[in-house]
Amino acid sequence: MTSTLTQLGTTDLSADLRTSLLAAWRGPETSALVALVDDVDGAATTYAELAELVERRARRLTELGLAPGEVIGVLGEKSTATVSVHLAAIAAGGCPVFLDPRSGDDDVAAQLTQVGSSRVVVLEPGREPALAHVHAIADLDATPAASTALPEIAPSDRAMLLFTSGSTGAPKGIVLTHRNLLTNAAGVVERTGLTRDDTLLHVMPLHHTNGVNNQVIAPLLAGARILLAKRFSPETAIAALRDQRPTYLTGVPTMYLRMLDLVRPGERFPGLRFLRCGSAPITVEQQRAVEECFGVPLVLSYGMSEATCTSTMNPPDAPRAGTVGVALKGQQVRVVVPCTLDDVPVGADGEVVIGGPAVMAGYLSGTILTHPGDLGWLRTGDLGRLDADGYLTISGRLKDTIIRGGENISPVMIERALVGHPAVRDVCVVAQPHPDLGEVPVAFVSLEPGGAVTAEELRSFAAERLPRYCVPAEVTLLAELPTNGVGKHDRRRLKSLAGGSPG
Repeated sequence: MTSTLTQLGTTDLSADLRTSLLAAWRGPETSALVALVDDVDGAATTYAELAELVERRARRLTELGLAPGEVIGVLGEKSTATVSVHLAAIAAGGCPVFLDPRSGDDDVAAQLTQVGSSRVVVLEPGREPALAHVHAIADLDATPAASTALPEIAPSDRAMLLFTSGSTGAPKGIVLTHRNLLTNAAGVVERTGLTRDDTLLHVMPLHHTNGVNNQVIAPLLAGARILLAKRFSPETAIAALRDQRPTYLTGVPTMYLRMLDLVRPGERFPGLRFLRCGSAPITVEQQRAVEECFGVPLVLSYGMSEATCTSTMNPPDAPRAGTVGVALKGQQVRVVVPCTLDDVPVGADGEVVIGGPAVMAGYLSGTILTHPGDLGWLRTGDLGRLDADGYLTISGRLKDTIIRGGENISPVMIERALVGHPAVRDVCVVAQPHPDLGEVPVAFVSLEPGGAVTAEELRSFAAERLPRYCVPAEVTLLAELPTNGVGKHDRRRLKSLAGGSPG
């Protein structure tokens, strides 16, 4: 295991993911350890058993004609079976994509058609007939012929496809290579110090980049144990922290905020050493509330699917509040003047761009692969600033900027002001069309249990802390803010509620 991770930590990254995984799993110090536990308290699978299962299914997929680089869907609830099929497709040289099991059959077929795929492995009984037109594969357990050999794989070959969340537009298919996946995993393992002694409570969807890259591939390369919770609920997550003693948990801000009220006063969770948070913004006040509640650091990170998953992360032993940390090993992060590649001064706001071997191969549409990078740099569309030590602070989104009568307004600035009110639990600010000013900011707010404040009082609270033009034109109180399938604020739906375009 140590030698495998040492290799991952180099800039060469000359191995493919199949070689790295199987070598790690079959090591004498790892093979007998538990790799996966189904639905927290279900059946356990050791690393040796996982290696045998993945390799056998990979040879079966090869026997069924899976071509190198071919996109193949994997449709199933979160389970060892589903994870093993996805890894088997990678090991067979294919390019698997986890599909959202909540999607209807027509949506599944449309997504596969979008990326030129005609095959899907179906692990949900009863769905095969409806998906027969995309060559549904329901059985990978037949023993492959002894003569079936796995193909050669190069680090630059396709290894995985992800769909963007689609929270602000139509989902896009993102192609990642073996080098992409190994770069990301190596950086996460190194920054968080993952070892065979760690246990992850897996609560995010497998079809989300964090759910697969940081919560399957990275811990499996480190020899850690993964508790697969079928889906997130605050109650089951807290119960698992109490009973199963995971050493870490990764989630989005909404998950942690919904767990706070379930933690007993002064309660601590034996074995828990940190929580990780990414995929959506969280305020300093919210971060402190989570850390005080759980008694461990909340490690903030930043990234996007187009750069595999995570590009920056706070060092657990040297975090800086309000930042998303420093670049992971093997990755480069810069802040530039928008529409250029000219660096802004230290501490100044600009567009975040990402470079290095974690940046995707491109977007896939049919058989056409396009890369929107600019001279090797991926434009994120996020606004941020770097301090003198390389810690990144995200300050907003270029596309979410609200232009009120010629004034540029960052929704994040308003959200941070409103969440400072003690009665406020969560905030999301979007643009509302205005006949004279073009756009004005409006805020959607959920309150803490027992929180008592009116919408007008929150406007007054914001007015005391923000420039006049940044004060929300309206504040709407909701029991809970709508989220998409991975826990991010559903800005498209909120824009519709505000009377604006959902696009």
